[in-house]
Amino acid sequence: SVLRASLLSKLQFLILALSSQLLNLQPISMASESHHKENLHNLQLEDEGQHRNPSEVKMSQIVLPCHANHCGELSIGQLLKWMDCTACLSAERHAGCPCVTASVDDIYFEHTIGVGQVVNIKAKVNRAFNSSMEVGIEVSCEDLYSGRHWRVCQAFATFVAKRTDANKVQLRQVVPCTHQEQVEHSLAAERRRMRLIHHDIMQDLLNNKTFQRKNHDEDEALPTERTRVESVELVLPPHANHQVNTFGGQIMAWMENVATIAASRLCHDHPTLRAIDMFHFRGPSQVGDRLVLKAIVNNTFKNSMEVGVCAEAYHGDEPLRHINSAFMTFEVLDEKGRPCPLPPIKPEPQEGQRRYQEALARKKIRLDRKYIISCKQTEVPLSVPWDTSNQVYLSYNNVSALKMLAAKNNWDLFAYYRVSLYTVEESQSLCFRVEFEMEIPAQRAFILLSDISRRHEWDQHYTLCKLLLRVDEDDFIYQVVTPSVSKGGQYQDFILLASRRPPCDSGDPYVIALRSVALPSHPPTEEFHRGECLIGFLFCPQISYYNQASPEVLPYISTDIAGLSSSFYSIFCACRQYLLDNIISTSAFTPSAL
Repeated sequence: SVLRASLLSKLQFLILALSSQLLNLQPISMASESHHKENLHNLQLEDEGQHRNPSEVKMSQIVLPCHANHCGELSIGQLLKWMDCTACLSAERHAGCPCVTASVDDIYFEHTIGVGQVVNIKAKVNRAFNSSMEVGIEVSCEDLYSGRHWRVCQAFATFVAKRTDANKVQLRQVVPCTHQEQVEHSLAAERRRMRLIHHDIMQDLLNNKTFQRKNHDEDEALPTERTRVESVELVLPPHANHQVNTFGGQIMAWMENVATIAASRLCHDHPTLRAIDMFHFRGPSQVGDRLVLKAIVNNTFKNSMEVGVCAEAYHGDEPLRHINSAFMTFEVLDEKGRPCPLPPIKPEPQEGQRRYQEALARKKIRLDRKYIISCKQTEVPLSVPWDTSNQVYLSYNNVSALKMLAAKNNWDLFAYYRVSLYTVEESQSLCFRVEFEMEIPAQRAFILLSDISRRHEWDQHYTLCKLLLRVDEDDFIYQVVTPSVSKGGQYQDFILLASRRPPCDSGDPYVIALRSVALPSHPPTEEFHRGECLIGFLFCPQISYYNQASPEVLPYISTDIAGLSSSFYSIFCACRQYLLDNIISTSAFTPSAL
């Protein structure tokens, strides 16, 4: 079988070389043959399903009556315990030492799970940093009688390695072996970036006076005081892990319990938990602690309500220690599974008003994150409206869309002559990739090509590149004007969010991602035809240019793909020369220059 695979690889390579000669192109080098073999090996590895992540841990549990609530559905608190346990085992398998839960990203529960059904949980480490790591968790449900399977939720948790000795933990890096693992490994750095600035996003939104809203008519509103819940739990050995610390999943289960009581007191019905916002564990809890859990409804919306929960611990006469705070979104469903309208609330003065406004801000952030991040790339329009509250999530989506495009494994090589042109057609869209070797250091090429305002110096399709807004040190918004592909046609313009990322680790590429956004201050005009695109550069080890061709972009590349033109070859030869001419230029793009 090894000999047959080798002969097949040789045959594919010879066919490709013969095609290049027929098109009067330069024969493919031996280095390209080696690269082609490597791609074939990666494809065979993924297709045959021979690889399993070393940190992967699976758990399957059948739902018994003791795990269910009064509706015969699996308690979300119990599910959170199983998820935390599985993720912790995965983290410890990779770290080789005890680990604790540091935070959990937003969780959206798509379906409920009934008694008698099986819960399948899979967790694996996506990426390791210094002493922390991101663990991806997938939860699905299985009906043993019908054989049906469906997804319940997905989560990303951060765990920190804790050694028993005084030595500092330095985790070994995760080596992705499949295309999916490469995508998750790359995106983990972007998710970490969002976690670190989540608090700043919240504060910026609360400081925006235009976002403040008045309360509902007091005659119709229900006082939130009636929804207040307080409960205490004694932490016993069964509630703790092997480090004698309270399981993070156990704390989340207790918090879900009091939150459900608070939601029930408002609606006088059985609420369904739909989402949990990102939360962080602020400190540990040990066996013997008394855990005080407090919950209250912060705000109600049309068909949902937010319940805030706080967990504090004390031991003996010591003061309360803040362990965790979480915000949970509940709905009340009718007989047909449709959300029911909820009454407005009357918040308490001062603290109640603060919680009321913060709930509005969290809803805005939650919708942005769910719409921009959680959806598949094909479900998000290219031109998402940009504003200061969703800029971080748009930047994440911008970089993740480029990395997912780069991770596609079915690229077809169309031409090779110092510049390689690849294409892939999926879901009624045509994507193409252009590769050429770097003759200057990757960092220098990254800095030079990050300055989109100089793109017209090497790309004839860019007649104007104007900087409209500097979002931060790594994100900028440009207006780009391109000529019409047809003689006498109308010029096109694009509003592009440019996100640049240096490597997070030594094996990461430099990234320049650009995608269309809708900027309220620059609406479409009659002067230009407004276009959309998703493009970008990756630098590792060669320069790779990617473009998801929209109908506005397709006419520019169709002749190259058909072999009737070599304009792309000319453009990227000009790009190479531009980099060489400016290798020691002092006018290159830097954040301080703006």
